[in-house]
Amino acid sequence: MGFTALESEVRSYSRAWPVVFDRAVGSTVFAEDGTEYLDFFAGAGSLNYGHNNPVLKKVLLDYLADDRMVHSLDMLTSARREFLETFRAHILQPRGLDHKVVFPGPGGANAVEAALKLARKITGRESVVNFTNAFHGMTLGALSVTGNSMKRGGAGIPLVHATPMPYDDYFNGDVSDFQYFQRMLEDSGSGLNKPAAVIVETVQGEGGINAARAEWLRGLADLCKAHDILLILDDIQMGCGRTGGFFSFEEAGIVPDIICLSKSISGYGLPMAITLVRPELDVWEPGEHNGTFRGFAPAFATASEAIRTYWSDDALERSVRAKGMLVESHFNTVVSRYPDLGLVAKGRGLARGLQLPDGETAGRVTDEAFRRGLLVETSGPDGEVVKLLPPLTITEDELRRGLTILDESFAAVLG
Repeated sequence: MGFTALESEVRSYSRAWPVVFDRAVGSTVFAEDGTEYLDFFAGAGSLNYGHNNPVLKKVLLDYLADDRMVHSLDMLTSARREFLETFRAHILQPRGLDHKVVFPGPGGANAVEAALKLARKITGRESVVNFTNAFHGMTLGALSVTGNSMKRGGAGIPLVHATPMPYDDYFNGDVSDFQYFQRMLEDSGSGLNKPAAVIVETVQGEGGINAARAEWLRGLADLCKAHDILLILDDIQMGCGRTGGFFSFEEAGIVPDIICLSKSISGYGLPMAITLVRPELDVWEPGEHNGTFRGFAPAFATASEAIRTYWSDDALERSVRAKGMLVESHFNTVVSRYPDLGLVAKGRGLARGLQLPDGETAGRVTDEAFRRGLLVETSGPDGEVVKLLPPLTITEDELRRGLTILDESFAAVLG
């Protein structure tokens, strides 16, 4: 049976990479015919520790072989306890965080919906401020705080109670940080309803690998505090070590009121999401927010092992920063090679992008890369950014090999 005969037109990645994938190990995926592809996509950031990581796979296989609980809603299970204790010991406590853990459902949009709902319940306010080019998910609440007009258009109804503000450097440095936002908050004639919360990504992944400066994030946190607005940090794609630290906001030295995590939190690509809330904000009634798959225990098992393996010391964090600098210096070389095209190297850690003149050009580069055995996608409002999200565990040799393929692809398209 052909896929196109039965599957909806909504499919997207299969159009960019029209082969049938079958197996995957580490940073390599294999098509059915045995063709190898180096993976600079990593499940859109869900596979930070690589495909079928052997340490995590053993835990998963043992867990299933032992007839352990798989589906549990929010019942108490040994796997859930192990995750909570491991997460507190290795992630929260070393960073001086005391947030409570909400299990909202299995995906990132669930984590965002829970955060928005809780912020509105706590404050009694409806409005939420989001940022230009943000992406927070495809359900109605998450979509209302998302910037992309094509994705927003799919809602089919008005997306209300959200007000976009300019993200860091949206005006290319011509406007000082928060000049507009602060004026809107302080002017009783602005028409801005006082927000319940602000939701922000430290690096906008889908928006084009736009990285906010640490001082911008600190300024935002200060502004929220001064106006009694909750700060929601969406760390779904940039958390779990993608920028270096476990949380992408660590280097800015801020403490968000609410933090959303998903994608690589299970460590194995299994569905799992959590919303972290400061203890005094945990005002839910029992069952007020729920979901059938909020207790997927195999994901708890692999998540616990991933945290023990990779977050008991700072080895992974240092490795991510070093590999990130390698990509950055490589991209800077590419930028200088084509001085007339206005290319821009972007990102932090192992979330990296190279902005090209337009989406068509970027798409041709990723097509060329695919033909040469590299999976890499585009992002940005017009798909104009070639976006790198390799597994954090990728070897330096694999990373350099992928960058060489990208170089050949840039040369083929840009001349």
